Amino acid sequence: MIEFDIDRVDFAKGGGLVCAIAQDCLTLQVLMLAWMDRAALEETIRSGEATFFSRTRRTRWRKGESSGNRLRVVEIKADCDADALLLSVEPLGPACHLGSTSCFGGASAPGLGRLGALERTIAARAAAPPSQSGTANLLAAGPKRIAQKLGEEAVEAALAGVAGDGREVCEESADLLYHLVVLLHARGLTFADVMAVLERRATAAPT
Repeated sequence: MIEFDIDRVDFAKGGGLVCAIAQDCLTLQVLMLAWMDRAALEETIRSGEATFFSRTRRTRWRKGESSGNRLRVVEIKADCDADALLLSVEPLGPACHLGSTSCFGGASAPGLGRLGALERTIAARAAAPPSQSGTANLLAAGPKRIAQKLGEEAVEAALAGVAGDGREVCEESADLLYHLVVLLHARGLTFADVMAVLERRATAAPT
C-alpha cells in the first residue's frame, strides 16, 4: 500500500476529477496523462498499480488490464494546489496504447534519463546466461573483475580528456559510465543511492 494523504487532494475544483501524470521513476520520462476520481486514486493507493477514470466511458480502468502493460506506482505527489498528481511509476511495458514508450513520443529516455534506462537494461541482461550477453558475462566475473575494468576505462577516459578530440572523450566517458552502472548493480546498488549522497552533500551546511 502506498503512503499518500488522499484527503488533501482537491477533487471539487475539477468536478470530481484530477489529472494524473505518470513519470518513469528511473528515467524521469513523462509517460502519459490521465484522470482520477477519488475511487480511482483509492484503488491506486491500495493496489500499487495505476488506476484511472475514463471520462468517455464514465468508469474506472486499471492501466494494462487488457494489454498487460501495467504501471507499478512507486510514489504519488500532489502539486502545490493539490488538484494535480504526479505518479512516479515503474512501467511494465509501453505506456502508450499505440505501443510506444511514452504517449508524448520518443522511444528512449531524454538526457540524463538515459542513465536510468541503462540501469534497467543492465538489470534485464543480468538474468541472461553469461554466454548470451556481454553484460551477463561481466557480472558473472564478479565485482573484482568489474572494478578492474572500471579502472581501465577511467584511465582511458582521462587520457582522452588530455589528448583526444571531443568525440573520443564522449566515447570513453560512455564506456566509463557503463562499467560504473555494472559495478553498482553487482554490489546491489543503484544510481539512486549515488544521487542520495550528492543530495546530502548539496544540502549539508558549509564547513
